[in-house]
Amino acid sequence: MSETHQSDTGVFDTPNASKYLQQLCKHFSHKATVEFTPETGSLELPVGSAQMTADGQTLTIKVTGEDLPRMRMVIDKHLERFAFREDFKHMNWATAA
Repeated sequence: MSETHQSDTGVFDTPNASKYLQQLCKHFSHKATVEFTPETGSLELPVGSAQMTADGQTLTIKVTGEDLPRMRMVIDKHLERFAFREDFKHMNWATAA
């Protein structure tokens, strides 16, 4: 990727971090290049990429690309479906300095 790409990092505090990481990766594996374990994952979409980590209580996702609002929306919308029991609305996103 070119050096002009920006990144944002989102955090979701949940005891199901590994479950959601794996669900995201399995879901996108039909449309994108995906690699994952229960603790880490990466995916490459046409609009950008995502690097994911899950620990016991936190799912952290760093999105990189030229269309960060779209990448954040894609992640948030999918997690909203997967984490509906936790009343998920969106990740807590922060833009890299």
